[in-house]
Amino acid sequence: RVQLVESGGGSVQAGGSLTLSCAASGYNYCRFDMSWYRQAPGKEREFVSGMDSVGEKTTADFVEGRFTISQDAAKRTLYLQMNSLKPEDAAMYYCKISRRVCPYGNTAMEYWGKGTLVTISS
Repeated sequence: RVQLVESGGGSVQAGGSLTLSCAASGYNYCRFDMSWYRQAPGKEREFVSGMDSVGEKTTADFVEGRFTISQDAAKRTLYLQMNSLKPEDAAMYYCKISRRVCPYGNTAMEYWGKGTLVTISS
């Protein structure tokens, strides 16, 4: 069974920075395709950035170079470095696993963390 624990959210002034972390546990011999999503109050959950098991990255257009996704494979942790934060970046940020890549085969899956809250003051 997989578990995801997000951390790093908090309150920051507009223009500031935060780094979110998402630690995965379970399926010890597997790698994961992982991504960050966010959901602001009253809005749909939206994709922010993703990284697959071999390090290929995708990023939403609205990021405009402000956010950087990375991973520590040994720690099985996904990061999201967010710079130049804007009030519209305020949201609950969620980590998601969409696939596990294992020695015995790959399996699509959908597993979400509980989220970490980012608030922005102007």
